[in-house]
Amino acid sequence: MPLHGQVALVTGGSRGIGRGVASELARQGAKVFVTGRTESDLATIGEGTIGIRCDHTVDSDVEVAFARIAQDDAIDILVNSVWGGYERMVDNGEFTWMKPFWHQPLWRWDAMFEAGVRAHYQASRLAAPGMVARRRGLIVNISHWAAQKHLGNVAYGVSKAATDKMTAHMASELQPHGVTVVSLYPGMVRTEKVMASAAWLDLSNSESPEFIGRAIAALAADPDVMRHTGKVLVAAALALDYGFRDIDGKRPRPLTLADV
Repeated sequence: MPLHGQVALVTGGSRGIGRGVASELARQGAKVFVTGRTESDLATIGEGTIGIRCDHTVDSDVEVAFARIAQDDAIDILVNSVWGGYERMVDNGEFTWMKPFWHQPLWRWDAMFEAGVRAHYQASRLAAPGMVARRRGLIVNISHWAAQKHLGNVAYGVSKAATDKMTAHMASELQPHGVTVVSLYPGMVRTEKVMASAAWLDLSNSESPEFIGRAIAALAADPDVMRHTGKVLVAAALALDYGFRDIDGKRPRPLTLADV
């Protein structure tokens, strides 16, 4: 139980990558809080996690969630996984995800920033004071290769690039206080949405959501984790570095910018 005694908050942890991360952190001994937008979302959270209803586009919801945790616990690990950018890929019967920016609906940009970059910023600014006071902590921003390569659409790339830039600048300000901040790139993750389309996808080098949790757990248990601060990390590369495998015993091959 390498994370025994640590407290984690996984935003947007009721589904997708966040759900797997929360389950794995709990399995490795952490006390894990999970935010979900609705009570029905929280009904699906993993065993051993504590659900808090929170819409991360509503500042008062976020403040109440952090205040609830602060009543009894101090956050050691913050995983910013909440993300609104994948919703409504089919809009009015039309698949708009891959369209050029002048044909993109403007709400998609807003969703990626309000329920993505801004939500990560807000959670981090609320978690940071406690970490600074204790001179320890880990903030992980879930990001994507789209920050470095055109994948999908312009808004997607810009939002992920903003996440990576935010990571670098937060790390610069938090490093003197002993707090680590990283961006983490998953590969092809077998989330609920991906598995719904499994018949059309090559999953031979895919990762479970729990695999991403193992990467974060390895970072959280590393006494020298500060060497990573401000960096973009690839989950599968961390598996080679720290020596862990996926839940099926496989070790996914780390992707590079060339083969994404």
